[in-house]
Amino acid sequence: MASARSAAEGGEAPIGAVIVSAEGALLGEAGNAPIGTHDPTAHAEILAMRAAGAAVGNYRLTGAALFVTLEPCAMCAGAISHARIARLVIGASDPKGGAVWHGPKFFGQSTCHWRPDVVQGPYAEESSELLRAFFRERRKS
Repeated sequence: MASARSAAEGGEAPIGAVIVSAEGALLGEAGNAPIGTHDPTAHAEILAMRAAGAAVGNYRLTGAALFVTLEPCAMCAGAISHARIARLVIGASDPKGGAVWHGPKFFGQSTCHWRPDVVQGPYAEESSELLRAFFRERRKS
């Protein structure tokens, strides 16, 4: 949640991601940053996976768990599959842009080569409220 709050303070959508190894070591952590970096791929999940890959010296993050505050989009779901993330823990669902439980349901496609264990995380309501408050404030401006 700290990465999501930090992203919001920087004017980004309040989405955060953390990756831990099978042993529980922190491998990567990031908040959303496409606006500030001028990079449409700078979603929290992608940035966290880049950091984790650098930390372990491999693009495959076998055995790792990814915790994210919002249901990943199709781009992030594809990267999660390529990285071989073992477990995906999602805070809030995203009926409009999510691709795990909504939209293309990426991991259910026959062309998906790797499927993580996907679970609803314990911070669903807190994540949802953080997002609602952020966009409520943006609409006032």
